[in-house]
Amino acid sequence: MKTYYNPEDLKKFGSITELQKAMGDKFFAYYAEVFKEGALTAREKSLIALAVAHAIQCPYCIDAYSVDTLEKGCDEEQMMEAVHVAAAIRGGASLVHGTQMMNKIKELSM
Repeated sequence: MKTYYNPEDLKKFGSITELQKAMGDKFFAYYAEVFKEGALTAREKSLIALAVAHAIQCPYCIDAYSVDTLEKGCDEEQMMEAVHVAAAIRGGASLVHGTQMMNKIKELSM
């Protein structure tokens, strides 16, 4: 099946430095620093990344962090729970904007 996103392109991620080496190198240095062990473990960071990947709907990120979380010892239940956390936050973010609609309705009703 042909899709807009080619899974093979994920392997080309490192080549983004070709057209702008300085910025690409800075990004990858930052990326590496972010994912180092710190206050959060690498495993915890991977689960967060998996959840965010779903929230921003990045198929490349979903593929990459599905593999990464499994390699870091997460199980399927933990991974799906992280996805549900992302879904709840994304859904809540949509709903909370309903207060803007409610405010507008009240304003127009006065």
